[in-house]
Amino acid sequence: MPVDTARALAAAPRTTEITWTPEDVQLYHLGIGAGVPATDPRELRYTLESRLHVLPSFATVAGGGAPGVIAALSMPGVDVDLAGVLHGGQSLRVHRPLPVRAAATRTDRITAVHDKGKAAVLVLRSDAADGDGPLWTAEAQVYVRGEGGWGGDRGPSADAREEQGAPDRTVERPVREDQALLYRLTGDLNPLHADPGFARRAGFDRPVLHGLCTYGMTLKAVVDTLLDGDVTRVRSWTARFTGVTYPGETLRIRMWRGDGTVRVAVGAVERGNAPVLAGATVEFTRS
Repeated sequence: MPVDTARALAAAPRTTEITWTPEDVQLYHLGIGAGVPATDPRELRYTLESRLHVLPSFATVAGGGAPGVIAALSMPGVDVDLAGVLHGGQSLRVHRPLPVRAAATRTDRITAVHDKGKAAVLVLRSDAADGDGPLWTAEAQVYVRGEGGWGGDRGPSADAREEQGAPDRTVERPVREDQALLYRLTGDLNPLHADPGFARRAGFDRPVLHGLCTYGMTLKAVVDTLLDGDVTRVRSWTARFTGVTYPGETLRIRMWRGDGTVRVAVGAVERGNAPVLAGATVEFTRS
């Protein structure tokens, strides 16, 4: 079996030295749609170096290199075809506000391999710290089609609850035609997001947007809409990728605010609000 569960779980953690600069942060923000309108003071917090704040989801690309999904495929015990791989979900907990410039150490390891019958799900945990202490803990759920069925632990069930009542806020965010091409410059060069031929081999009629781009766009919308644009109030951000976004579409982002949490659902407007993100929650501190 291309996924050797015992070997993957027993492998030593992989440690990588990473660095980033304000320019890397700005590129990420532009990649998730920041800067429109370009002179809006609320957008300049994401794009102008003299005012720069770091959206916590930048952690998913900080330091460049392979993103969580690709990194998981290079871990010991994992040898699968990239065309059969999808990003199933992402969670992120920030331990303090992310600096605009840093040198840090990131440690990656496979913490679980779940048998979903027709697929395997790898859980890649990443912990990052700099000289001042822990920065973030992230988990990527990597869905590998055709690699299940060995009788292993199925893992936790997905949260299938639907939100009740009208959302507190609903916003729509357009996805540019070249959004995936721009976002690729943050480090995720998976051809699924640019090459029509590869996308067809993976089962899609055209390239799709990175799930982590939708993930970042959604968090920015929550911060800007319900958290007064204050990125430092975010404590965690978790979401399941239940569908794909195509460049050129419009995201409808519905938000239900609770006591220290925002529940979020995201759909693609042009496809009848087809689900894109579900089981999504932002935890935040009160202002």
